[in-house]
Amino acid sequence: MKVVALSDTHAPRRWRACPPQVAGHLRGADVILHAGDVCVPSVLDELAAYAPVHVVKGNNDGPDVKAPETLELTLDGLRVGMIHDSGPAKGRLARMRRRFPDADLVVFGHSHIPLDESGEGLRIFNPGSPTDRRRQPHGTIGLLTIKGGVLTAAEIVPVT
Repeated sequence: MKVVALSDTHAPRRWRACPPQVAGHLRGADVILHAGDVCVPSVLDELAAYAPVHVVKGNNDGPDVKAPETLELTLDGLRVGMIHDSGPAKGRLARMRRRFPDADLVVFGHSHIPLDESGEGLRIFNPGSPTDRRRQPHGTIGLLTIKGGVLTAAEIVPVT
């Protein structure tokens, strides 16, 4: 299963339409995970043209973005938790393990800082932002490959 993870698209200020470099990765995706700060629901409609979308609400998402604060789902046997803001870096793994006790993977956003970290029997993954890199060298998304309940590959990919 090919999963594209993204967060913090911040439309329409930063995302007026799906950037071509992002679209190239979305083609052929089985599912898309958006970790919040969509800002306008039209982004979700645009993404849904590529694959089914699972989204959580970000701190910049208004009431017109229909999404839960957290989400737990199973993708090809892998237990995935999603949240926008995972809190401070210090203690993040333990905090995410407590918040999602059954998860194998937690996808989050908010900081715009890409992260792929493991510990406490958990992998946490922030794909960064494809459109608002802040202090990062590139805008980024995440590519995940899941097979039979196992995350076989996780990559943070520059798109700017």
